[in-house]
Amino acid sequence: QVHLVESGGGLVQAGGSLRLSCAASGSILSIKNMGWYRQPLGNQRELVADIASDGSTNYADSVKGRFTISRDDSGIGVYLQMDTLKPEDTAVYYCNAQGITSYSGTYYLRSWGQGTQVTVSS
Repeated sequence: QVHLVESGGGLVQAGGSLRLSCAASGSILSIKNMGWYRQPLGNQRELVADIASDGSTNYADSVKGRFTISRDDSGIGVYLQMDTLKPEDTAVYYCNAQGITSYSGTYYLRSWGQGTQVTVSS
């Protein structure tokens, strides 16, 4: 079993910053790609940013220049630094992992965290 646990969400005023963290657990050897998605109330889930094991990154146009994604040294944790937050960034943010290999050799295509709420007030 693979578990992703997010933390760092909360309420912030427009222009402020938050840092989201996601830690993976479950005897994981490696993860190919990790990322953050968000789902505003009443809308579909959308990609915010992702990062491959080689460090290459991809951002949604709406967050470019404001958000920064990074992985920790273990390779099974991911962060999202969110600066200059806007009310339209309000959503539940989900951590995502793809291409997960465990020490036992089990391969998982994808895993999701439970989500963390980010609310930006105007």
